[in-house]
Amino acid sequence: MNTAETLRERLAKLDPQQIDIIDDSHRHAGHAGARDGGGHFRLHIVAAAFAGKRTMERHRLVYDAAGDLMKQKIHALSITAKAPDET
Repeated sequence: MNTAETLRERLAKLDPQQIDIIDDSHRHAGHAGARDGGGHFRLHIVAAAFAGKRTMERHRLVYDAAGDLMKQKIHALSITAKAPDET
């Protein structure tokens, strides 16, 4: 299973209504994080779990769900996290 698929599986615990994961690793070839094997990803996720939460709290939910991927497989993660009524 690739990193994007693993991330999608882990984020499922947030019960997302929408989730898009874009692997931008190819755009960062030669970058220090890419040399170490960490990928660069963009995430757009919509979930009721984000309702009433500030950006930092939403990002923390994502990082907690991603777990050790953030230390091993993901070097950079750009997050857009919204509640369903914000889309």
